Amino acid sequence: MKKFILIPLVLFAFIIKVQAQDDAIQRFFSKYMDDDRFSRVYISPKMMQMAGGFLKSNAGTDKDSEDLGVLIQKVKGIRILSSEEVDGMAFYKEAMGTLTRNKYEDLMVVEDKGSSLKFMVREEGGLVKELMMISGEEGDFTLLSMLGNFTYEDLNLLAEKTDIPGMDLYGKGSKGPKGVK
Repeated sequence: MKKFILIPLVLFAFIIKVQAQDDAIQRFFSKYMDDDRFSRVYISPKMMQMAGGFLKSNAGTDKDSEDLGVLIQKVKGIRILSSEEVDGMAFYKEAMGTLTRNKYEDLMVVEDKGSSLKFMVREEGGLVKELMMISGEEGDFTLLSMLGNFTYEDLNLLAEKTDIPGMDLYGKGSKGPKGVK
């Protein structure tokens, strides 16, 4: 009888541990949700679906608009946390310490005197499930997390054709087969 109780408890503990690692950035966002020094933006999957559907339906003969509509519907949500009132480097270091590093691969890193910018991706099954941008400098911090199911070509197109926050910085990098180098 004790074995039957022990097995579900062990499985439950394992599930909780896996979820805790996956939700590290969500916890970081939640920690500062009520802090008035930060601006917070959340764009839901439903909003992205609506925007993509609108673009597709109004594309007419414009193939680029139709393709962009399909692409935007792949975005499953965008979260942005930013402030111009904090020590951005301290928050950059805190956010980086929150990540489970083995789940994210660096795409682009820009280090300058007193500032850091990093783009990272989390891949599963050959698709980018999350694009993360973290930047910090004196008096400025931004964290952007974009969830979806993307190829690197999709990300390149998003950088070139949209005004999604942070994608202008992504687009400034050199794009190779895996995106920004």
